[in-house]
Amino acid sequence: MLPLDAVPEELSAEERQRYARHLSLPELGLEGQKRLRRASVLCVGSGGLGSPLLLYLAAAGVGRIGVVDFDQVEASNLQRQVIHGSASVGQAKTRSAASRLHDLNPHVQVVEHNTRLDPTNALQILEPYDLVCDGTDNFPSRYLINDACVLLGKPCIYGSVQGFEGQVSVFNRTADSPNYRDLVPQPPPPGLVPSCAAGGVLGVMPGLIGLIQATEAIKLITGLGTSLDGRVLLVDALAMRFRELTLAPSPTREPIQHLIDYQAFCGQSGSAFAREEQVESVSVQELKALLDSGADLLLIDVRNPAEVEVAVIEGSEHFPLSTIESGEAIEPIRNRASGRSLYIHCKLGGRSAKAVALLAEHGIAAINVSGGIEAWSLEVDETVPRY
Repeated sequence: MLPLDAVPEELSAEERQRYARHLSLPELGLEGQKRLRRASVLCVGSGGLGSPLLLYLAAAGVGRIGVVDFDQVEASNLQRQVIHGSASVGQAKTRSAASRLHDLNPHVQVVEHNTRLDPTNALQILEPYDLVCDGTDNFPSRYLINDACVLLGKPCIYGSVQGFEGQVSVFNRTADSPNYRDLVPQPPPPGLVPSCAAGGVLGVMPGLIGLIQATEAIKLITGLGTSLDGRVLLVDALAMRFRELTLAPSPTREPIQHLIDYQAFCGQSGSAFAREEQVESVSVQELKALLDSGADLLLIDVRNPAEVEVAVIEGSEHFPLSTIESGEAIEPIRNRASGRSLYIHCKLGGRSAKAVALLAEHGIAAINVSGGIEAWSLEVDETVPRY
């Protein structure tokens, strides 16, 4: 990897042509472009948020871009993760992203970190970079990135999306700046905030939020404008409304002194569906055998109505998890399950495990279907659409 201080000071003729529209901006100009070329930015995640972030940082001419991801490209990613293409399905996301960035701008160095960021490697991975962009989609990763940035004194550009909404901010720009723990002092209970897979997301939302993150990164590098330090930008795409909240460091915030076990801190045990281990479960093959045997059972689907329109397991009945949480569905389920074995499924097994636990609180015994309709599509009936 070529040290950034070894990069020639002057732009080549090709670079001047490539960045001509930047050079024409009085506020940015040649010196701003050189600052971009001398900068190094780490993007944790190359999915929905990471895609526009990485593409526009590379297009802008950021000298070194690090990409952290441990996942592989799946077909369901392509609706929003626009850095990847159909030909990349099955490929490591870091490799797919690096290939696209090299094609977009061969003057940019791309460093692939094909690994899961965790407390054992975070400080080492983040340390060489000037600033960090958080393109993750879960609370343990957000707290980990935040705390590592605080310990290293790195600015962190935060973004998140859910459904039709998103938010962006800049954390830890200075020692007096707020950080993620000022916005979310304590993680929400596991399962309260649905994942992208469970709750869905409008494909353009990560693009919109990621572009704002990229803008903030370029501003920090070049010293342009006023950053979102101390402000949280809220985006409502359905109303196309942008609102702003003021964020200040909490006077009662405990100092961050070291990295911790963030899975445990967020009430998880290393798996997004740790709750499955706490309830009785069967595999989809076992469920199929029971259905084929004619067993008297009730299969309940707790996914959202929009998901049910995409795919169903034949014979299942639909009670959204929200109706179980509110209590609305408790008695109807009790009546429907009377004298029968009750099985619950969702997409992947997390929401159904929660439903099993909630029903148990009302004296209704149920069994979780591990892996949900996704496992059913893969292992039992390929004609059931995957999404």
